[in-house]
Amino acid sequence: MAAAPYRSRRSVLAVPASNPRFVEKAREIASDAFFLDLEDAVAPSEKDRARDAAAAALTEGGWGARVRTVRVNALDTPWTYRDVITVVERAGADLDCLVLPKVTDPVHVQWLDLLLTQVERACGLEPGRIGIEAQIEDARGLSAVDAVAAASPRLEALVFGPADFMASMNMRGLEVGEQPAGYDVGDAYHYVLLRILTAARANGLQAIDGPNLKVRAPEAFQTSARRTAALGYDGKWTVHPSQVEAANTVYAPDQAEFDRAERILEAYEHATSVERRGAVTLDGEMLDEASRKMALVVSAKGRAAGLARSDAARSG
Repeated sequence: MAAAPYRSRRSVLAVPASNPRFVEKAREIASDAFFLDLEDAVAPSEKDRARDAAAAALTEGGWGARVRTVRVNALDTPWTYRDVITVVERAGADLDCLVLPKVTDPVHVQWLDLLLTQVERACGLEPGRIGIEAQIEDARGLSAVDAVAAASPRLEALVFGPADFMASMNMRGLEVGEQPAGYDVGDAYHYVLLRILTAARANGLQAIDGPNLKVRAPEAFQTSARRTAALGYDGKWTVHPSQVEAANTVYAPDQAEFDRAERILEAYEHATSVERRGAVTLDGEMLDEASRKMALVVSAKGRAAGLARSDAARSG
């Protein structure tokens, strides 16, 4: 099975599959990715209808170059297998990934991998073409995150689920993603976020932060996004169109950062290939192989966000 492709996920828009108005509106929103939700945003009585609606929405198109994703129900429910079979049979050619929520064991990911392979083959799709994103949402999931991250070559991303995680830890708070009541030093989620990020990077995966539900408080979303972007996260779930632009900005380098990274790569390439030196000085800073690796990260994220090197940088 081929390695999973790289897909930009700075902003991942949550769209209830059971709400036709929201689905139609989502086609107009410039998020990097979206997921049609069959899980928490859908009432039990609407599960079957939402499943059919998600498949129809994908086949109708109009999504542009965005990453097209469906979040199926968790494996402790009676709906998961039918979610996978129906969506892939009807819309597998128009689907990039499935999100599997509440993953607590690598076997969960392996089960989905096997079922996807069977359905892909039955539908004449290339086995392995549909990726998996695994949500880490509780203490058991976090404890098993290293094994989960290595469970399948289909895996493309680990996603933090803050609401269920807060509940599983008995945190004192009702505001999703916000610091729990009484925690006034540091970040209560730092260990969790870094643990997920480390497992993701060790296995070549992206790490995506969960949502901030304060849709009328943009500063809360931006603060949360800047924190995880600084750690190295690739993007964040958004629950309202107003959060998308902020996520696209926060999880991409600005023009000056991108230009600087490109200049570092250019200078280092010249030093090692032409001058045959292992280090070079640029703007008074000594650069070596580690500098090149750091610049590659910024350059890759910038190019995925559509940045190009500015004229000023090229002329300099």
